[in-house]
Amino acid sequence: MEKRKSETSLGLEENVEAALAYVLGFLTGIVLLLLEKESEFVRFHAMQSTITFLGIFIMQRILVFIPFLGWLLVMLLSLVGLVLWILGIVKAYQGEYYKFPIVGDIAENQVRKMSS
Repeated sequence: MEKRKSETSLGLEENVEAALAYVLGFLTGIVLLLLEKESEFVRFHAMQSTITFLGIFIMQRILVFIPFLGWLLVMLLSLVGLVLWILGIVKAYQGEYYKFPIVGDIAENQVRKMSS
């Protein structure tokens, strides 16, 4: 797998900026989607972060209203979110175009549509 070291439109190395897309979940994902104009690698990771963590956030807000089972599912989603957060940061920093199951394909298609 190739390592990415080129600079982005924001002046950071691609792998650093892509890793930053995950740091505050969907918030940094949205910010980098709006600011990054050149790097499709960064835009992919920003889109993947946005879709993944916004989805988890919304599901948790809905499930919290379901007594017991909902609360257990919220805790499970929190654990899944933590694992995906760490995996996203590490893989992006390593320069890998790593796709999460289901969400990765959606993010890839959205970035492709935005680039057209």
